Amino acid sequence: MTYPEMIRAKRDGEALSAADWQAFVAGISSGDASDAQVAAMAMACYFQDLDTTERVAVTLAMRDSGQVLDWSEVPCNGPVVDKHSTGGVGDLVSLVLGPLVAACGGYVPMIAGRGLAHTGGTVDKLEAIAGYNPHPSPEDFQRIVREVGVAITGQTQALAPADRRLYALRDVTATVEQVGLITASILSKKLAAGLEHLVMDIKVGNGAFMTTADKGRTLAQAICDVGTGSGMPTTALLTRMDAPLARAAGNAVEVEEAWSLLQGEVRSEPLKAVTWALSAELLVSSGLSPDLAAAGEQLDRAWASGAAAAKFEQMVAAMGGDVHAPLPSAPVRRVIPAPAGHGVVAAVDTRRVGLAVVGLGGGRTRPGAPIDPSVGLTDLRFPGESMEAGLGTVHARTEQQAEAAIAAVQAAYTTAESPQAAGDPVIERIASKW
Repeated sequence: MTYPEMIRAKRDGEALSAADWQAFVAGISSGDASDAQVAAMAMACYFQDLDTTERVAVTLAMRDSGQVLDWSEVPCNGPVVDKHSTGGVGDLVSLVLGPLVAACGGYVPMIAGRGLAHTGGTVDKLEAIAGYNPHPSPEDFQRIVREVGVAITGQTQALAPADRRLYALRDVTATVEQVGLITASILSKKLAAGLEHLVMDIKVGNGAFMTTADKGRTLAQAICDVGTGSGMPTTALLTRMDAPLARAAGNAVEVEEAWSLLQGEVRSEPLKAVTWALSAELLVSSGLSPDLAAAGEQLDRAWASGAAAAKFEQMVAAMGGDVHAPLPSAPVRRVIPAPAGHGVVAAVDTRRVGLAVVGLGGGRTRPGAPIDPSVGLTDLRFPGESMEAGLGTVHARTEQQAEAAIAAVQAAYTTAESPQAAGDPVIERIASKW
């Protein structure tokens, strides 16, 4: 079929064959399919979805659109594992988990993304570190993983190039939330990276693309089934995103909080809990720990000894960066006054908080747009906490931007007279039914 015929068939609810998907994905990676056609197919998929067979076909076609890493050529002395998040606000888990798992004997070749809509991107964050090169050659990437135990890189034309283009167009055409395309996008990169085990962090709540636990379960089950069915054992945790996960939201400010956590300073208990839970899943599934209790103890030892921080420092150096160099700093800093001036935080519209960072210049509204790594939010208050000292701090380029961000964050917070119990940041675990 031609591209228009494929789009029409999908629009009308038909299932495309594996050969059709291979042809369409080839058109995405070669450029033969136009931006309009790729966006139209994404919208058709959004309304008609993909069945399981199609999800596998799209995933494998995107995996095979570029190089697939073979770790037997670069032997590691442990399992090759990774984690992926569906994205949230203040979600800097990857920056901590990679070094932490590496310090426990895992090898983590993490291919990360850039900011998507109101959520931050791991690659954007790491680029705030002076000299950090998120695009090494595949050969250098494998060498760094083997020598250090972890490397976090961005997508390249070598690995799953079709997904890179599709991902950028989904970002600006309101088709991010489509389960089949999310599944294929995530797993094509992970399979291209040659992973042996994967854990998914499925964010749910008002700051997540999956706003409810039911939607999160649907996505988690799809990813676990397709991942495990493709020979990569995959589990998932549903975690809360009804408040920023870290105290910081932005790029340089999140790097600073991640580095502080690796060195022993816990500013956000939910952040630590989610990071440890995901890490433990990887240690158990890959055989590095016999059970979750033992995995937790192993992670605590790697953290307390400084081994995890050392891995982060080694990774940054291997990628051309300097973790001790000053991070970009915005010239304007303003405390965000609480609207009522008293009481506690009752709830947070987390998506609005993320959009406030985008408004400051810390995120994108179109593919390829530059971002300002210095801007963002810090000292954010969580539900149940006092607002006496304000809702947080704005880091802005101008006073005008600071004022707009203050108003946006204030509008995102609602208040209460007394604290309410916060839910467990980890909601439930999901495994493949295959």
